[in-house]
Amino acid sequence: MRAGAGSLIGLHAVVINQPYSLTATASVDAEIRQLTSENFHSLVNSRPELYFDVLRIIATEIRFVCKALDEFLSPQPLPPSSK
Repeated sequence: MRAGAGSLIGLHAVVINQPYSLTATASVDAEIRQLTSENFHSLVNSRPELYFDVLRIIATEIRFVCKALDEFLSPQPLPPSSK
């Protein structure tokens, strides 16, 4: 997975206050900021309109995962036999 400028990594973990189980490595110089679950909830409580942005991001991630799973689990056509 590639993340670009302004990307949020591990948002779902922050939302549900769980550890993020993956690691990330920057391929170029990057400024990284960590947002704790407590700070996240304080932020969205003070700016409720952010909930819609968070919902949109998570829904997009779910759609991406569902599409990838569907492609992975879909039966692939067999190549023609060479008889």
